[in-house]
Amino acid sequence: MVVRQTVLTLAIGAALVLWLAPLAGQAPTYDGPRTHDGKPDLNGVWQAFTTASWDLEDHNAEKGVPAGQSIVVDGPIPYRPEAAIRRQENYEHRMERDPLLNCYLPGVPRIMYMPYPFEITQTPTMVGMSFEYTHASRLIYTDGSGHLDGLIDFWMGDSRGRWEGDTLVVDVALFNGETWFDRAGNYHGSQLHVVERYTPLTANHILYEATLDDPEVFTRPWTIRFPLYRRLEDNVRVLDYECLEYEEPFVPWHESPAPGVPGAPDR
Repeated sequence: MVVRQTVLTLAIGAALVLWLAPLAGQAPTYDGPRTHDGKPDLNGVWQAFTTASWDLEDHNAEKGVPAGQSIVVDGPIPYRPEAAIRRQENYEHRMERDPLLNCYLPGVPRIMYMPYPFEITQTPTMVGMSFEYTHASRLIYTDGSGHLDGLIDFWMGDSRGRWEGDTLVVDVALFNGETWFDRAGNYHGSQLHVVERYTPLTANHILYEATLDDPEVFTRPWTIRFPLYRRLEDNVRVLDYECLEYEEPFVPWHESPAPGVPGAPDR
């Protein structure tokens, strides 16, 4: 009995070592399905299960916010002193300043760790992402083309990808500087540069990493890391999440919606 337990313990330990090896910087070995051009097949519906959209770093639970652990590697976030002051002001006014409360697009990387599924559609020259949240989308060009003219900017940035072995590396630039990383007030400017790495660990798990650099806001580049999980339910699909810019109490159709405003005409 003792021998059996020892063997089982060793087997579990070996499995954990193999699973955590990529997180320790070792090159993972992917043996899942591949596309016709030999790349890992990322097609399907994926989702992150973190609380990072509320706060990238460790945080306690509060009303409307689940507790969560940091996804920042070797934190804390390295703000410049003046930027740290602005971040604190953002936090204090987060319930009116978070761009998501006005239904603006979340930006990259925030869209990747919001608590909603998204679908990847992969071709030899492009990787498309369709998100449940407010119909957001991304087009990651893998055809060798460069970024667009730097005189324009985007809420979601401009994404250009390449494959390094089995890892999809995506360079994202040309941000408009209007998005936040989370509801805790962590933010960036228009000089943000993001390098994402999508490394499949198994057919159903992707290790996501993003290195973030903005010399106007941070003292050095810094990295976030978390897994993405394939949704395996039968007939799983990306549905609709409509963002509402404001909320109003229900007003019956025949009542005046506000003082001085006439109600609906009599029938």
